[in-house]
Amino acid sequence: MEVFLPIAEVSVNIIAIFSLSGIVGVLSGLFGVGGGFLMTPFLIFLGVPPTYAVANEANNILATSVSGSTTHYLKNTLDYKMGLMIVVGGVFGTLLGIWTFTYFKGIGKIDIVISLAYMYILAIIGTAMLVEGLGEIDKARKKIITKKKLHVHYWIHGLPLRMRFPKSKLYESAFTPIIIGLIVGFIAAIMGIGGAFILVPAMIYIIGMPTKLIPGTSLFVTIFVSVIVTFLHAFNYGSIDLILVTMLVLGSIVGVQVGQKLGEFVNSAGLKTLLAVLLLLVGIAIAYDTFFAEHVTNEVNKIDINDLNPLSIVIKKLSVEMPILYGLFSIIFAVTLGVAAAFIRKFFSNLRKKYFKK
Repeated sequence: MEVFLPIAEVSVNIIAIFSLSGIVGVLSGLFGVGGGFLMTPFLIFLGVPPTYAVANEANNILATSVSGSTTHYLKNTLDYKMGLMIVVGGVFGTLLGIWTFTYFKGIGKIDIVISLAYMYILAIIGTAMLVEGLGEIDKARKKIITKKKLHVHYWIHGLPLRMRFPKSKLYESAFTPIIIGLIVGFIAAIMGIGGAFILVPAMIYIIGMPTKLIPGTSLFVTIFVSVIVTFLHAFNYGSIDLILVTMLVLGSIVGVQVGQKLGEFVNSAGLKTLLAVLLLLVGIAIAYDTFFAEHVTNEVNKIDINDLNPLSIVIKKLSVEMPILYGLFSIIFAVTLGVAAAFIRKFFSNLRKKYFKK
């Protein structure tokens, strides 16, 4: 079943979008990541031009992050102070990333930049996760117990402006989370991701946060980064397509809630290994699509704009004539659905506890 996207001006399969966004949502809920590092490449493979894939997935990540972080807020597993420090860096990083995006878009190289960024970053992160995941599985099989240091200190911890983070029980330089936020924001603006798949390892290995606070804090940071990315893409390029966003959000927020529930029961080492393999496979697929199948991306199924239905015409006009209003509406729409999903899950969870107590 095909549906036409009035802004991206291509047709996509509804079932494929719902299915993939749901699967990515499950992974997001399991690992506390936005999922854009998987969904954006999938959109590109489905025929959505990279510029539009980046912008619309950023809007989708906003919804899933709001949904996930609201759930963690209700569980009190979120460090606001640390999150806000990361957000400070993320704001500047996002603005720098949008400027870089604009430059490469202006010279007609943005598609190749997006593809190369995904190819290299997924390869690096995927390889590192695969090595660590296999190592953990091997140690568990051999019943080897390794004592880890409570904190490993790097040069970044020696920077000035040290402050206390009571929730995470840390005392370190404020520049540590700010610099990490700067990097995450920059990458998010170019790749259409929340940046959490980089942020989560950084929180574990560099900042040294308690594991239970990482998913919620990561999603909290992703909200702010995604809002900026979504608004700037809508205002500067008019690339947010509400029809595509709606399909992505509905699939993802259901997947996130399922993923968070599954995360209470599954083995983390095995999941880490599977996710690493998936990252590597997506990176290989992007490399193939970039260097050996370029003709496929050029065969876009264009449709005459004059044949648009009334809803598509309204969306097209709003995007062109009122980009600020359109961008704000996209953000409010995503946030509303995200919060609603979290409270609906909370409601059913309370019902289950009330009527199915042992």
